[in-house]
Amino acid sequence: MATTSDLPAVRPPSRLGDILFGGLTRGAAIVTLLLLGGIIVSLAISAWPSIKQFGLPFLWSAEWDPPADVYGALVPIYGTLVTSLIALIIAVPVSFGIALFLTELSPVWLRRPLGTAIELLAAVPSIVYGMWGLLVFAPIFGEYFQKPLANTVGQVPVIGKLFQGAPLGIGLLCAGVILAIMIIPYIASVMRDVFEVTPVLLKESAYGIGCTTWEVMWKVVLPYTRAGVIGGIMLGLGRALGETMAVTFVIGNTNLLDNVSLFSPGNSITSALANEFAEAGAGLHTAALMELGLILFFITFVVLALSKILLLRLAKNEGGK
Repeated sequence: MATTSDLPAVRPPSRLGDILFGGLTRGAAIVTLLLLGGIIVSLAISAWPSIKQFGLPFLWSAEWDPPADVYGALVPIYGTLVTSLIALIIAVPVSFGIALFLTELSPVWLRRPLGTAIELLAAVPSIVYGMWGLLVFAPIFGEYFQKPLANTVGQVPVIGKLFQGAPLGIGLLCAGVILAIMIIPYIASVMRDVFEVTPVLLKESAYGIGCTTWEVMWKVVLPYTRAGVIGGIMLGLGRALGETMAVTFVIGNTNLLDNVSLFSPGNSITSALANEFAEAGAGLHTAALMELGLILFFITFVVLALSKILLLRLAKNEGGK
């Protein structure tokens, strides 16, 4: 009868692999944090002359005059926020409709090719969107959308101020529409994926008690996938805030803010950086542009932080039910 002492000695497994793997992952995390910190510090250092010269009024000053070395960020900030908001207002319901159709209404044979086609839209370079927007979309948009809108809604008190002015085609509204077209694939793809993870039992139970497709989506699928839907929307918003070339082509690139009309040309932070950075001389001009970059970084950080807080609140509320 064999005893324990007769068994061959078993060498304990080496921990070298675990140590190396742990070190590599920890190093990757540290490098990421260092890169983030380095970007913030370098932006702040480069922007310091502008911060020192203009202070907080830089944020709400609408004057941008490079020859006089006077700069204000209000016009680019306003253009960035307005175009991104327009894009979300258009893209979210359209993306929801696409995801609803693909998951609940589309024939099985159409789901894969249609889903692939939508995803391919995300692969189109932004400069192609910009050129198409300037040469094709903007003239049609100005003639067949802006003109009728100015003649109808533009005559309504208060709200009509948003739709007054010359129908140039290009402008804040056109840029917002182009951005919406660009972010729809991202939001729709995320919504489709999260809708598909809803348990079939929940949906079939709702259909079994007589719910319509809309009621199933609104009362069953959306509450179940709320966190994922919000994450997709925030992904699209981040994409819209950081878009450069497409917006540069169609926003008008004008540093003026003399009315609130969405038809008016404007500017965005990314467009200002793209148009002026190569020609900016050393001094306040470059520093002001770097401060614009720092502001965009801060806006993106705030959007991400708010989305995380919202998701945590949703998770907390779900846990308390």
